[in-house]
Amino acid sequence: MRHLVSLLLAGALALAGLPTVHAADAAPAKAASSAAHDSADPRIPAHETAVRTQHSVTIGGRTIKYTATAGTVIIRDDKQQPQASVFYVAYTVDDGKPSRRPLTFLYNGGPGSSSVWLHMGSLGPVRIETASPQATAPAPYHLVANGDSLLDKTDLVFVDAVGAGYSRPLGKATGKDFWGVDQDISAFSRAIERYVTLNKRWNSPKFLYGESYGTTRSAALVDALQDKGMAFNGVILMSSILNYAIRMPGYDESYVGYLPSFAAAAWYHDKVTNKPAELKTFVDQARAWARGPYASALALGQDLPAAQFDAIATQMAGFTGLPVQYIKQANLRVSPSRFRKELLRDQRLTLGRYDARFTGTDPDAAGETPEYDPSDTGISGAFVSAFHDYLADQLDYQSQLDYRPTYGKIIQGWDWKHAGSGMRRALPLPYVAGDLAHAMRSNPNLKVLSLNGYYDFATPFFITEYDLAHMNLDPSLRGNLSFAYYPSGHMIYLNTEALQQLKHDLARFYDLAAPPR
Repeated sequence: MRHLVSLLLAGALALAGLPTVHAADAAPAKAASSAAHDSADPRIPAHETAVRTQHSVTIGGRTIKYTATAGTVIIRDDKQQPQASVFYVAYTVDDGKPSRRPLTFLYNGGPGSSSVWLHMGSLGPVRIETASPQATAPAPYHLVANGDSLLDKTDLVFVDAVGAGYSRPLGKATGKDFWGVDQDISAFSRAIERYVTLNKRWNSPKFLYGESYGTTRSAALVDALQDKGMAFNGVILMSSILNYAIRMPGYDESYVGYLPSFAAAAWYHDKVTNKPAELKTFVDQARAWARGPYASALALGQDLPAAQFDAIATQMAGFTGLPVQYIKQANLRVSPSRFRKELLRDQRLTLGRYDARFTGTDPDAAGETPEYDPSDTGISGAFVSAFHDYLADQLDYQSQLDYRPTYGKIIQGWDWKHAGSGMRRALPLPYVAGDLAHAMRSNPNLKVLSLNGYYDFATPFFITEYDLAHMNLDPSLRGNLSFAYYPSGHMIYLNTEALQQLKHDLARFYDLAAPPR
């Protein structure tokens, strides 16, 4: 699996009475205590490493010479004993002045994912070509120079979480020391501090860029780092999940939050009657209906009058392309996994979860949920294979370890508790929008950009909007929060056109958050 988001959102909340079909879209897997004890590997050097190579890339007609550094930093415990070796790949422009040159730390999520997806697909100086939204053919794959790289605006450091990629525990440390919301924040904060110190970048403008669970990490991490004296210029949230409790059973907000994403998928697959020419127009209509009549109807629960029930079912069918009778059978509450199976059932096709434009086939068309995610299987081989070749052939980096694109034991042993900003006790599931809000209040110059794919069924954009709209920001700070939307899925950058627009939006954001001098 790519991000392990499907594992992240899967599994054991059946314990809370959630139907299995909805659990697959809803909540973290229950921690398995025995899985969190990965011990240190004796093959891992307990010293910092760095392999540097020289390259160039053309961006916007300008040739940029840069140094690629593949290496590790060592993070230590309070007694200064080595605790983990954290692998990274950094791209730094050769003639950049540290006090003027922005520095961005990028990572994926999971929990349990390496940074290979952002690294090889998005804004680095090279990227893998895919056939998105179709399945990418097997090898040979095509690695190309990335003219839409962000390297003209910022130096880039792609970081692997401990246990993923080449990052591993050291000494007496085990997985349980890193595999949890707050443990992960601590590890990343120490790794970033160490990199900044080692490379004399304390006076550089600084940014965090997280995708998926990486946004959960970023929202709390920026607050933690600023509390330690490292102020940030900006945070980029791509495909966000900021409040896990919203998906708990007994609450209807997740159904409201998914409705505009359902509408986007129905529009794309031509399941909408009187289909508007523009996706945005239809999505805006779906937003208004979801927050208004739909939310009001769901709030009445079982007391919803029959006539209103029928009217809402008919209206919902118009937005989602689902049969009215199916919507009624689901009590107006259709889970994402059911939607992915039902929308194109008449064609014997299922939809992707990371990107609902992808379609797949199941053994039969009678099932309740899809067998797999075609938007995951359709690209994973390309990323993993290309990264291995790139690391060895172009970055000259060798390791005795297996590179773990994702590592399932991490999420199996994950500690989901989080003591958020201003909270007296830890919550059983993380809510981090409050941490981000505190970071924005304590640093009124901090800018935040939320990036969203319309066809993302893993982290739907309307739920992100809800979370960020409920941070209780003072009006003077609300201008520091901005949004951008793309006709893409969870991995926005897989579309060439979307990547070009993404680069344009990010360039503008960097110029605002760290004005060129």
